[in-house]
Amino acid sequence: MSQFTAKAPARANIIGEHTDYATNQGHVLPTPLPFHTTVSVREMAGTAGRLTILSENYGNQPHERDISDEPRHHWTDYLVGCARVMSRNAKLPALELKIKSDVPIGSGISSSAALCVATVRALNGLTAAHLDDERIALMAHEAEHDYVGVPCGKMDQFVASLGRPGQALLLNTKTMTYRHYPLSMNTAVMLVNCGKKHDLANGSGYKQRVAECTEARRLLGVTTLCELGHKDLGRLSTLPDLIRRRARHVITENLRVLEFVTALEEGDMERQADLIAASHASQRDDFEVSIPEIDALVESSKRYGIRAARLVGGGFGGSIIALVPRDQAVAWWSFIAKENPDSQLISTYALKNSENEYAA
Repeated sequence: MSQFTAKAPARANIIGEHTDYATNQGHVLPTPLPFHTTVSVREMAGTAGRLTILSENYGNQPHERDISDEPRHHWTDYLVGCARVMSRNAKLPALELKIKSDVPIGSGISSSAALCVATVRALNGLTAAHLDDERIALMAHEAEHDYVGVPCGKMDQFVASLGRPGQALLLNTKTMTYRHYPLSMNTAVMLVNCGKKHDLANGSGYKQRVAECTEARRLLGVTTLCELGHKDLGRLSTLPDLIRRRARHVITENLRVLEFVTALEEGDMERQADLIAASHASQRDDFEVSIPEIDALVESSKRYGIRAARLVGGGFGGSIIALVPRDQAVAWWSFIAKENPDSQLISTYALKNSENEYAA
């Protein structure tokens, strides 16, 4: 019987947090990470659309699902959603889906997007549907957003599907146009988990932020929040305080992404550090998605001398990302670990050559 295997990477968002909602449609700048989820799909005998799902992370215990199932608030919903979306492009037989992954779950590096992109990619290969990477990203987003019910933007799925190792992906989530930018070979991308997981599918805080952005857009009478710029910040004074702060984060964060790309092109590390530090302060104070454990990691990094550290991912737990000079990476982590004994180093990667490959 036919079978196909595909994989997709996790991601770290360098800057541009919470700007990719449908209400906001701004710019983001993520990069893929050398963690992957692999999905193997095999045609089985049985009723068309029947799914047998197994994951190494959960002891390879089989879960029986069907593409006609309603969501069950279970991790297998992600695969059912992907299969349901794919079924509009190709007829699906009975299938066995096997998953293995080294992506840390709940760390804010998008394990769910890696799973969805890998699943759609595997189904695409099995059915010979000939979908390109952009279409795969959009279908993976539809599965997570519409079926699973996570009110996420399209950033995670796009970088999981189109990202290049060692490069940042500047994505305009309104036009869905993108461009790749190489990262500095002298910089290590450090990811540290604070010790508290987050869960966007079940967390009310994330969904509340989406609702608050929707309200800000309504009160301002705009199509998207990110169509506003520096000159429009005065308009926010008419909004209720909480809604004003949510909108201010989104607008200024979108502008920070564009400024960061300029600093990246110019090799201006000081400006990059300023922008990342401002991003964290805005997430903490205006968008209120940080937690004390995350703030402690960021403050430790500052005490060491690295300001380019911030909360990464949806918030309410998870990790920080820090851009650290490569020759200081080991000393930086030793300092962070001593001050934050519950934290865990997820990864420390830097470019090892001009081919944009990562080295640990």
